[in-house]
Amino acid sequence: MRQVVLDTETTGLDPQQGHRIIEIGCVEIDNRRLTGKHFQCYVNPEREVDEGAFEVHGLSNEFLADKPRFSQVVDEFLNFVKGAELVIHNAAFDMGFLNSELAKLEPKQVKLETHCQVLDTLALARAKHPGQRNNLDALCKRYGIDNTHRSLHGALLDAEILADVYLLMTSGQSSLLLKDEDNTEQLRQGIKRIDSNRPALAVISASEQELNDHGERLASIEKTSESGCFWLELEK
Repeated sequence: MRQVVLDTETTGLDPQQGHRIIEIGCVEIDNRRLTGKHFQCYVNPEREVDEGAFEVHGLSNEFLADKPRFSQVVDEFLNFVKGAELVIHNAAFDMGFLNSELAKLEPKQVKLETHCQVLDTLALARAKHPGQRNNLDALCKRYGIDNTHRSLHGALLDAEILADVYLLMTSGQSSLLLKDEDNTEQLRQGIKRIDSNRPALAVISASEQELNDHGERLASIEKTSESGCFWLELEK
C-alpha cells in the first residue's frame, strides 16, 4: 500500500480567517518501506505571516516573497499524493488548509479526500496512549526517535520524523525481530540509542514514610473498591 506522510506550515492557525499554506512536505512510504521519494515546496501566501507562526517555523515574509503561489504547485502536489493514503498528525488542521487552498483556485478544485484516503496519527496515538501527551515531540520521546535537530518546525522535516513515528507506532514489538534485516534497520533509523558506556543509574529506595503512605493507599483502595486492590492480590 502506498502512503504519503504529509505536513504543512502556515501563516496562522485558521484558514477561515484568511490564513494560508506556506510550505508542504511529503514523504512516500510503499508497503511500509520509506522509498526515498519526497515532495517539498515553499509557497507565497500573498499575505503576511503572523508573528506567532513565524516563531514556530521561522519562515519570513521576505523569504516567501519570491516563492511560487499555490496555483503554480498544485498540479505537482496532487500528482504526488493522488491515490495514496495520507498520513497526517492532527489531520483536520492540514486538510482544512489544503482544502481551503483548493477551493480558492479557478476553476475550483474538489476536496483532497476525493483523491486520497486520510489517516490521522494523532487519533491513532490517542487511542494507543490514552491520557498521555501525543504531540510529535512526545511521541518521539516515547518511541526513542532522535529529534534534537528539530529546533524549528519544517513541513518536510516534520513529515520525515512523523514517518519514523508512524512506522514504529504501528509495527508492534515483533516487527523489530523480523528476519528481514533491511526492514528492521529501516524501522530503527533515527532512533536514539542509550550509550552502553554510560554511568550506572542511581537507585533511590523509597523511604519508610513513603512505604507506609503507599500501604495506606492500597488499603484504602481495597476497602472502597468492589473488586478489591489488584496490587495487594499480587503481593499475596
